[in-house]
Amino acid sequence: MLHRFANPARFGRIIAAILPWGAGASVLLLALGLYLALFVVPPDYQQKETVRIMFVHVPAAWMATMIYAVMALASAVALVWKHPVADLSAKAAAPIGAGFTFVALATGSLWGQPMWGSWWVWDARLTSVLILFFLYLGYIALWEAIDDPARAAKAAAILALVGAVNVPIIKFSVDWWNTLHQPASILKLSGSTIHASMLYPLLVMIAGFTAFFVTVLIIRMQRELAARRVRALALGGSADS
Repeated sequence: MLHRFANPARFGRIIAAILPWGAGASVLLLALGLYLALFVVPPDYQQKETVRIMFVHVPAAWMATMIYAVMALASAVALVWKHPVADLSAKAAAPIGAGFTFVALATGSLWGQPMWGSWWVWDARLTSVLILFFLYLGYIALWEAIDDPARAAKAAAILALVGAVNVPIIKFSVDWWNTLHQPASILKLSGSTIHASMLYPLLVMIAGFTAFFVTVLIIRMQRELAARRVRALALGGSADS
């Protein structure tokens, strides 16, 4: 199935067709999610109005780990099958993932101060997410530091795969260690522990963040494909080979 997307020109046409749908979905979902989070969801009986930070913090943290998992998968495909688009998709996703990780850390700090009495603690979850942020920055820096695109792609792919070990650490840190973060409350075999009045707006925000990621990823990939075509033409080759 992967070979169907191996041709950059064909892949470019596919993502161009998806772009307007992704953009429309992100606008509608984020607008609806923010309206529900700010004006419909009632204040929490303990956290009061500060609970509204959750509707940005939780989706951002979810996207931070999900995007890195996507990058690691794309990097594996690029290394094993030499897929010509996989490395570009990972490269395009990295700055978006870094942005979401920064938002997760910043909103977590804003939420933690009134809840824990501190802007930052060396909690297992917080520390592993901070490491994730540095992994994103290291991945981006590798692409910029190496002039040869093939060598840069290989080095960055290896870093992405090595750093992927941090993703399950982030996920299960609240179960493995005694942390300030609460255990998983949305995805549980026994069912979500969040009240429906907060759960559904939170799911809408997660969907909106996901649609936003897809939209920005497509735009960045279009730029990467265009840059690859320019390099190929400058070298007298073909970008679609």
